[in-house]
Amino acid sequence: MNDLVTRHAEPIARDILSYMPGLIIEGARQVGKSTLGQQLISGDANANVMNLDDEQTLAAAKEDPAGFVAQAGSHTLVIDEVQRLPNLTLAVKSAIDRDRQPGRFILTGSSSLLRTRGLSDSLAGRVGRLTLFGFSQGELVKRHDDFASSISEAPPGSLALFTSTLTRPDYVRLVVTGAYPDVQKLSDQRRGRWLDDYLQGLIRRDMPELRRLFNPDRAMSLMRLLAANQAGELVKARLANEAGISAAAIDSYLDLLADTWLIDTLPPWTPNLSERESARHKGFIVDSGLTTRVSRLTIGQLDNIVGGAFGGPLEGFVAAELLRQRTWSRQPFELFHYRDRAGAEIDLILELSGGGIIAVEVKSATTFQTPHFKHLRTLRDKLGSRFVAGIVLNTGQQGYRFADRLYGLPVSALWQL
Repeated sequence: MNDLVTRHAEPIARDILSYMPGLIIEGARQVGKSTLGQQLISGDANANVMNLDDEQTLAAAKEDPAGFVAQAGSHTLVIDEVQRLPNLTLAVKSAIDRDRQPGRFILTGSSSLLRTRGLSDSLAGRVGRLTLFGFSQGELVKRHDDFASSISEAPPGSLALFTSTLTRPDYVRLVVTGAYPDVQKLSDQRRGRWLDDYLQGLIRRDMPELRRLFNPDRAMSLMRLLAANQAGELVKARLANEAGISAAAIDSYLDLLADTWLIDTLPPWTPNLSERESARHKGFIVDSGLTTRVSRLTIGQLDNIVGGAFGGPLEGFVAAELLRQRTWSRQPFELFHYRDRAGAEIDLILELSGGGIIAVEVKSATTFQTPHFKHLRTLRDKLGSRFVAGIVLNTGQQGYRFADRLYGLPVSALWQL
């Protein structure tokens, strides 16, 4: 599968290497960091790839860090899983300071190198940074998915004409499959086993290396709680109590899940429209397949319209797709959520680089209803010309114009528009 899927982040990585001495590719395990690193050096037969997950390689790097990073000479050295020896960054820094030739190093890491215990140097100013996620839906269907740009540039009235062939069961299948490259062609049973093993490996092997005071069973409980409240507000006191984690330690556990790219958070958007915006972040497990597996939700449960189990997983799926697209979007944007204490709530806020706002609501229904647009309309009226568009995404098949700058679209518009 990896050989068939072109990563939209690749041109960005190549551009960074054309002017910076190094590149750090960060992201969860098994999202294709090593594969991308090898693709980036495919034209250099003398480039070296060293993986610190190999114990002999790790021992050599510990014994002679300077010699280890110098072995590629003037060619590119790829060092995989560098978080296993954080102080190796000091040797990389010294090598770069002696020779700032572009493209000397590619470092990959499965935890955030900015907060890894024992990190000797952040390499700020010496390397570019790129976050790699699992496959986006656009990558899987060979389309350049860029929702923010598509909405910003859409001709008036064109959004209502958009149609999709995908149905609600199709979206359920996409959410349950998730984005990890290795699971795309697995059966449901094998995919479930792969996801179980993956999470156990992260929690029981990788995370204890990153934090001394860490209880794997409590981390697993926390993951279950987050999955059950996918894309919900993070009420830390409740999470700590239900997971059996002390109030003083809950931030450390959440940070660890974020550092290993299992979860991400959406900060509240505070445009000063009133004095009563919510100050809580929303949290979501980045991979939707992992979300449904951890919560043991079946395809039948998710496809049951009456049960209502699909809303949270679908919202998390949409948030993750936008998170991936942010890496390559022509229209830079930041991602937030909005909620005030009066009850006005919007699932996702895309704040564009010029200050424009695209507001997105996610509904698991197949039809659009007037209440779905209520808070979008209120925000439009408050923001005036700053409001680019308000979009309700659902599992139907037809675009819809509700009112001025307010539209309904199928979820697949994220990658097909």
